[in-house]
Amino acid sequence: MMDRETDILIIGAGVVGCALARVLSRFETRVLVIDRADDVSEGASKANSGIVHAGFDAKPGTDKARLNVLGARRYPALCKELGVPYKQIGALVVAFREEDRPVLEQLKAQGEANGVPRLRIVEHDELMQMEPQLNPSAVAALEAPTSGIVSPYELVFALADHAAINGVEFQFGTEAQTIVREDTGYRVETSRGVIRAHSVVNCAGVDSGRLHSQVSPRPCRIIPRRGEYYVLDHPAEAPFSRTIFQCPTKMGKGVLVSPTVHGNVLLGPTAMDIEDGLDTATTAGGLAECLQKSALTWPKVSTRTAVTNFAGIRAHEEHGDFLVGEAAPLFYEAAGFESPGLTSAPALAEELGRDMAEDLNLRQKETWLPAPEHEKPFNEMNDAERTEAIAGNPLHGQLICRCEVVTEAEIRAAIRRPVGARTVDGVKRRCRAGMGRCQGGFCAPRVVEILAEELGVPMTEIRKGSGASDMLVGEI
Repeated sequence: MMDRETDILIIGAGVVGCALARVLSRFETRVLVIDRADDVSEGASKANSGIVHAGFDAKPGTDKARLNVLGARRYPALCKELGVPYKQIGALVVAFREEDRPVLEQLKAQGEANGVPRLRIVEHDELMQMEPQLNPSAVAALEAPTSGIVSPYELVFALADHAAINGVEFQFGTEAQTIVREDTGYRVETSRGVIRAHSVVNCAGVDSGRLHSQVSPRPCRIIPRRGEYYVLDHPAEAPFSRTIFQCPTKMGKGVLVSPTVHGNVLLGPTAMDIEDGLDTATTAGGLAECLQKSALTWPKVSTRTAVTNFAGIRAHEEHGDFLVGEAAPLFYEAAGFESPGLTSAPALAEELGRDMAEDLNLRQKETWLPAPEHEKPFNEMNDAERTEAIAGNPLHGQLICRCEVVTEAEIRAAIRRPVGARTVDGVKRRCRAGMGRCQGGFCAPRVVEILAEELGVPMTEIRKGSGASDMLVGEI
C-alpha cells in the first residue's frame, strides 16, 4: 500500500477534473489526479449526449446558467487548440402541441437573460424546410444556432494529455474513501493507501456528495440519474442537420435525436433516478421508452441500423444547481455536475483554477508546453494523404478496424499517448477501433495482441474496460 504526498489532489478524472488539471499545470505546483476507474473519462464524461448547450435551459442567476454560456463560448477555440472534433450545428427545441408554445417562449426569455445570442421562434412551415424528416405535427421550435456537438471522451483524453506533458500525474484504480483534515492539509485514505495533500478538489461525480459531507457541514445530496441511449450506424444521408430536442420536463432536457461528430445518430437519453450511481445497465423498458419518444421527433426512426446502446449516470444535486468553489478550507469542489456540465467544464476550470492559484499563492511557469499534435484520422484522409501516411509509417497499411477504417499505426499511437489506452475500450474511444457496426467482432483479437505487445504484458492481462473485465480466461 502506498503513502505519498502532493500539493493538490484532484479526485475524479472526468471532464471537470482533467480540465482543471490542465489549468493548474500552468503553475509551479505538484498536481495528482486519481480515479477509481482504470482510465480517464470512465464516468458521466464518456456516456452523455456530447452536446455543447447554448445556455437557454438553465435558470438565470444560477451557476449552471453562467458557466454554461461562458463554457459554450470557449469550445470552438479550445477544441481547435486540442485537436478535438467539434461542430457548431445548432439545435431546435420542438413543440408538438400548441399548448407547449409557452415553454418555447419561456426558454427564449431565459436564454436571452443568460446572454445566449440569436435565439428565435421558428414556425411550422419554415421548420419543415429546415428539417424535412421532422414529424409534420411539429407546431413550432426554438432555434439556438450556437449549440454544438463534441466527442466528449476525446475532449477528456486531450485535456489529460495536455495536463500530463506539463507535469500532472494520473493514478487510476484508486478510490477515495475517507478524507480527514490535518494541520498541513488533508489525509485521504484510498483503496491503494494514503495520499496527503495540501489541498483537495472534489470532482467525483456521483460520489461527490459523500466526499463533500466528510468535510463540509453544508448539505449536499447527489441523486444518481440514469439515461439510456441508442447509437445508430452512419446513415447514407443524415436525417437531421441539427440537434433536435423535445420540450423539456422536470427530469431534464428530454429525449433528443442528434448527429454525432463522427456521423452516427444518437437517440436519448431517458431519465430515471436510481440508488446505485454505478449501475449503467441498459434495460428493455428504458430502451423501449427511448425509441418511443424518439419516434415523436422522427417518425421513420428504426433500430435496424443500431450498432449499440449504452447508459450514463448524471449526478443530480437535489437543489438543482452546481456546487462550485471552496466547501471547506483548502477543499474545493465541482459537485452536482449534470447537464450542462460538459459545456460548463472549460469555464469552471478556468475560474476555479484562477481562484486556487490566488488562494495558494501559486507561481506561473515560465514555460507551458502546447497541446500534443495528432495525425489526421486515416478514415478522413484522401487517397493522396493515405499514400503519404503509409510511406511515413508502414503500419498505416495494416487496416485493423474495417468498420471505422482504423490502422495499426493509430492503435499503437492511442496506447503511446501521454495518458494512453490500457484497455480495449480505451483504444476504442481514442481512435474508434471497435466503434463500428460489428462492435469489435473482427478487430478486438488484434487489438488485444497490440495492447499486450505495447504494454509488455501477457494477453491474459488485457481487459475490456475498468474492473473485472478480462478479455481472455487462459491459454490452451
